[in-house]
Amino acid sequence: MKRIVILFLMLLALANLTSPVLADGIIIPEPPICVRCPVPPPPPRQTPYLTVQTHRVNVTIKDQVATTHVDQIFRNDTSWALEGTYIFPMPENSAISNFAMWVNGERIDGKLYTKQEARRIYDDIVRRRLDPALLEYVGRDLFQASIFPIQPGDTRRVEIEYNQLLPVENGLVQYVYPLSTERFSAKPLENVSVTVEIESKEAIKTIYAASHAVNITRDGRLRAKVGWEEANVLPDKDFSLYYTISPEEVGVNLLSYQERGEDGFFLLFIAPNVDANQAQVVAKDVVLVLDTSGSMDGEKMTQARDALTFVLDHLNKEDRFNVIAFSTGVKLFSTQLEPLTKLGEARRFVADLKSGGSTDINRALLEAIKPADSQRPTIIIFLTDGLPTSGVVEKEAILNNVKQSASKNVRIFPFGVGDDVDTLLLDSLAQEVRGASAYVRPGERLDEKVSAFYAKVSTPVLADLALTVAGVTIDDTYPSPLPDLFVGSQLVLTGRYRNGGAATITLSGQVNGQTRTFRFGDVSFASPGEKKADFIPRLWATRKIGYLLNQIRLKGENKEAIDEIVNLSVRYGIITPYTSFLVQEPEMALSQSGRDRIAKEEYARAEAAPPAPSSGGGAVNKAVEQQKLSDADRGAPLATAPIAGTDTKAASGAVTVVGNKTFLLKNGIWTDTTFDATRLTTTKLPFPSERFFEFMTTYPEAGKYFALGTKVILVLDGLAYETVEGDSSETLSVNTPTPEPQVSTSTLLPTLTPMPTAVSATSTPVVANSAEAQVMLKADKVEGVVPLEVNFTGELTGGADDSRFYYCVPFNFDFGDGVSQGTTPRCRQWQAGAKVQRQFSANYIYAKPGIYRAMFDLNGTKSAPVTITVKDEAISPASAPSPVATETVMPATLTPVAVTPTALPIDTVKPDNGLSNTGYIIGGLLLLLSGVGLGWWLGQRKD
Repeated sequence: MKRIVILFLMLLALANLTSPVLADGIIIPEPPICVRCPVPPPPPRQTPYLTVQTHRVNVTIKDQVATTHVDQIFRNDTSWALEGTYIFPMPENSAISNFAMWVNGERIDGKLYTKQEARRIYDDIVRRRLDPALLEYVGRDLFQASIFPIQPGDTRRVEIEYNQLLPVENGLVQYVYPLSTERFSAKPLENVSVTVEIESKEAIKTIYAASHAVNITRDGRLRAKVGWEEANVLPDKDFSLYYTISPEEVGVNLLSYQERGEDGFFLLFIAPNVDANQAQVVAKDVVLVLDTSGSMDGEKMTQARDALTFVLDHLNKEDRFNVIAFSTGVKLFSTQLEPLTKLGEARRFVADLKSGGSTDINRALLEAIKPADSQRPTIIIFLTDGLPTSGVVEKEAILNNVKQSASKNVRIFPFGVGDDVDTLLLDSLAQEVRGASAYVRPGERLDEKVSAFYAKVSTPVLADLALTVAGVTIDDTYPSPLPDLFVGSQLVLTGRYRNGGAATITLSGQVNGQTRTFRFGDVSFASPGEKKADFIPRLWATRKIGYLLNQIRLKGENKEAIDEIVNLSVRYGIITPYTSFLVQEPEMALSQSGRDRIAKEEYARAEAAPPAPSSGGGAVNKAVEQQKLSDADRGAPLATAPIAGTDTKAASGAVTVVGNKTFLLKNGIWTDTTFDATRLTTTKLPFPSERFFEFMTTYPEAGKYFALGTKVILVLDGLAYETVEGDSSETLSVNTPTPEPQVSTSTLLPTLTPMPTAVSATSTPVVANSAEAQVMLKADKVEGVVPLEVNFTGELTGGADDSRFYYCVPFNFDFGDGVSQGTTPRCRQWQAGAKVQRQFSANYIYAKPGIYRAMFDLNGTKSAPVTITVKDEAISPASAPSPVATETVMPATLTPVAVTPTALPIDTVKPDNGLSNTGYIIGGLLLLLSGVGLGWWLGQRKD
């Protein structure tokens, strides 16, 4: 009996050596090895994932070199001991030079796989577990390392650190961390955080998080810190951060995206320096208008006086000001705008303000506007907690009076205090005079909200902005009109454009009565196929829906606006008051006739309904939520999502977004909202099947959509595809796209000398006898400027496929600069019929100029060297040394050597700045021995 148990466990241990298992990592565990389990283990495909207890990411970016440190704690909440392999999908288009990993303080061996190698691993896991979730990472490099068994209830701490070169494209830098892998956690993460510290040689202008709501702290022009943290969540998207650098006073940077057959979408970042000298600051006038009616008595009045005092204390040197208190009548600090020498008197005026009387909003606003100087920006901060009850009280009359009196340089910023305010009046005031409204809800502090607002607008640098684009036609932009530009602020403008291509952007505005103009000629709007920023369409749709909802709320129902809201809502998964049918009747969303019917019914309902109240908690809530949409920096959050653990076979109503596509869950099928069953029929893709994986080879970008589940309907390039269970006899028709040129992503600065055309440098073997095996090395390029990224391929040619000398043996890439990369594969013990591996690959970045002789070693057999010439950017091509061509190959030595898995050597990697160039997989020795020991112990107990 002992022998049977030991043999069984040995076989299980050896089987585990051949299958990759996962974490983020992800840890997708192997089936438990268990003889006397307290609970019967699940089937292999249902082995549960480990819980990610905490996940902390700390990133430092210095001059576009990012160092990422990942700290995760995994917990085994099952009843069985589980083991697995940690997998970390690398950020897209990353160029990793150093990689190291530790588990509970001990260094762990691992391996970095290229996209092609990683694809095989992903496909294998998807097939074995019948889980398509990993298809999202097809097309990415992969780091993989073994994790030893974790006992029930125990935790395992994993730390990873890697370096990455971030390319600069027209002053725009992007950092991405693959956070979405944490949805593989068995339970929500108790804590997850990402902290990014940025240091740059050039001034940092815009900092923009496309994926998460972050906190940004500036430290002068050259440093910044970005943070995001949440608890009890399952992150469903990668962390994506952009920042722009520019030596100019005002930086303008462009992101754009265009689908085939559609107008494009763009984001334009406009940002001045975070500080400014006095000559750059626009002198302004500030008028503080405070409601002192009886309802402001008590704590509200105390906070209002504190808010006004804060503003007075933070006026700029050349500013002028006035203070106006109003109730039944109006009380003026002065009949004119005063210089800062009058601040002491103004503070005493504010301290003596008392509450009492009714509310004459009309007269207070006209008194504030009256002394405005048409040559200086005028900011009116208007605080009220009630409705107009004295003087002119009709909303339309008040608005008309303000429009007639205010010059184009006046900005009104209304603050509604509490819920008893007229939201339509306050929001219309802000809209008519290019200001912005805000609401201080019960429980919020008025002084804190006003002081935070004023800190943002205290130092204008460009007023009355105007933007023109030559070379490309843009339209449908938001916000509209453009707000003024303030020191330390950033303006994110989104809109549509027709045809991509080169363009010149001109930005102009007023500075102290004079027009300043900035021109930016080195910009290009993306053409179809350049899919770099697919989040932009949904952000644009969010802002447009917010704008349309505001127009309907302020000006009345409009059929055309409702039609547009319904169509945008379905296409981009944004829930609105007109589109609750997305959840309740999802089938109506999937045809144009259904959407038209919904819009018609919603308009009829709105027409018949009584006018919505303009004050009260509900009115304020609506105003706040719609303002959030129109001012959004990210696409609207999803209102519905699938419930974890529920059976989705017949489920409907959930909405999710992947990239630029929205999917509805209808009858258990995730359905692309651009799929209209009245116009399209689907081509069936059985999952999993060879046909499915062939499709994925042709359309690798479809992986992120099919990762939703085993039943998906997807529309690509006008054709519809549907994953189904089992096999299908239908012929798969795939429109093969034209291959796009591959562009190197390792360029660090835009001013670097362009790389020469990629060549294939090969140490060519001379095979005299087909039975002889030889080793050679290839490089996709042999010269370029620093930093130079080179993809190496080591090959074994000739010889027998079942050669024991080359089966499961160590290999090593020597890059010629003292750094090497290698490993010993993890595989079964050699047996007759086993085939050798013929190709090996490595990616390396040369960070210093020089001439390097790279070599490849396969179990002691070395290739001829390949010479890599790396030039400094300052050296002209004519003066650079020519690469040395080499064609010699060292033939393989075919002396038979008995190799067994227990005797395989483990390669080492030479250190580089404290980090390993790569990790490497721990061989099967320890796992095999642990299996033998466990089997013997269990056998003893059984006997």
